[in-house]
Amino acid sequence: MLHPRSIDLSLERMERLLAALDNPERRLPPVVHVAGTNGKGSVIAFLRAIAEGMGKRVHVYTSPHLINFHERIALAGPLGAAPIPENLLVDCLARAEEANDGELITSFELTTAAAFLAFAETPADLLLLETGLGGRLDATNVVEKPLATTITPVSIDHVSFLGNTVSAIAGEKAGILKQGVPCIVGRQEATALKVIRAKAEAIGAPLRIFRSDFRVSERRRGLIFETAAREFDLPLPRLQGRHQIDNAGTAIATAMVVFGDALADNAIERGMIAADWPARLERLPVGALDSYVSEGTEIWLDGGHDAAGAEVIADSLAEFHDHDSRAVHLIWGMIDTKNARAVIAQFKGLVDRVYTVPIPDEPNAFSAEALATIAASENFEVTAASSVSQALLLSQAALARPGRVLICGSLYLAGHVLKLHGNHRLLLANGVSSNGERDAELLARRS
Repeated sequence: MLHPRSIDLSLERMERLLAALDNPERRLPPVVHVAGTNGKGSVIAFLRAIAEGMGKRVHVYTSPHLINFHERIALAGPLGAAPIPENLLVDCLARAEEANDGELITSFELTTAAAFLAFAETPADLLLLETGLGGRLDATNVVEKPLATTITPVSIDHVSFLGNTVSAIAGEKAGILKQGVPCIVGRQEATALKVIRAKAEAIGAPLRIFRSDFRVSERRRGLIFETAAREFDLPLPRLQGRHQIDNAGTAIATAMVVFGDALADNAIERGMIAADWPARLERLPVGALDSYVSEGTEIWLDGGHDAAGAEVIADSLAEFHDHDSRAVHLIWGMIDTKNARAVIAQFKGLVDRVYTVPIPDEPNAFSAEALATIAASENFEVTAASSVSQALLLSQAALARPGRVLICGSLYLAGHVLKLHGNHRLLLANGVSSNGERDAELLARRS
């Protein structure tokens, strides 16, 4: 029976369910466990591309999905990791639900147990495992001895569950550290790093820390990664934005722990140019939404949903402006548990107009009118729109010449946009249908 609360951080229900399933978490391939506030998915995308460049078979667990529920569970295959097939997903969810035997369980816990079944029963060399929320009490934190752990930048988010200070949140993220297991620590605020260091020292977890043990920088139109022992001169990441330089460096440092001296230069190069992580400062290819804008106008999409995420998007907008002074319009929608004012404040002086939109089928989303009030109070020129399509039409009418439109504020909004746009690789992945997604979600939500 599904828990009445969608989020209830605890490991007891997960441990009980996994025991009933004969503990698939003990039969997983070697695990890299990744926590953090921002950058987890990008680091995993780089790691996956590097590992597959080494010829390794890789499983990947991430959340939330953008278009299809199946995206959350990617299984290793001869052509790389791909979304779990429909029949296997339904089978694993059904087995997990049967083993749960009517006890209280959250949807994420049930999905994670199903994923562990699929991962344990499908051969692979590595599992890249992303936490869902926090770390210490996250459903994924049942792997007793991962190969490595990684903590990406920690910032304020999910304060009702993780605490309202960076130190408190860092303590929750550091809960994935394990005795004797190396942890790679990405760029951190000083307060977060202090907490992570203290936790590592208390339990005996060796750390590899950004700037202390590895460095990464953009140089000569490429990426330079350095440690005391090795240096790599690499192409710039395919993923856009200066923050992806840091994410790439964290992924390379993790790969050095995972593969040691066997890590090949050409595999890292492949990781930089092949890593794919949709809706992270992504310029959309030609698709249905282009019919709402003038020819030459670029449509960009990002799922960033907190102040730290908005800050890195804003930095990228500033870079764009340095090379091309075309107007930028922002289409903005958010979930109401997030700090909308802190997000929109990052875009001051960078966007010419803001169009606020609701997020369809999301009961916890801000209304367009509520967001418009917040943006207006921060002195933005803002219009509330009824939909993304209407916002694009309003933007087109206001632009005197081709410009840029950035849609951001939520991964749920990003998924909605990708469905509207139509011509996107996620829609074509492994023939997964939208009906199949609904079937899987209904099973996972059934009480």
